[in-house]
Amino acid sequence: MSARTHTRPHPAPRGGADSRLPWWALALPTLAFITLLVLILNPADAHAATGEPALTQVLERAQQLIAR
Repeated sequence: MSARTHTRPHPAPRGGADSRLPWWALALPTLAFITLLVLILNPADAHAATGEPALTQVLERAQQLIAR
């Protein structure tokens, strides 16, 4: 006795549920890759961070803007 096979009533979509990607899903990884590649090719442009924390610089800049 052979088993009965079940077939789908509708053909399955080709690309899954939703095969369209937003523009940034390709643009952001590409931008990150190019940025890292440029830093690897020219490491002289990749400056080390200064000893001051970023928060201190932001607060000093805000203080300068308020003093104007």
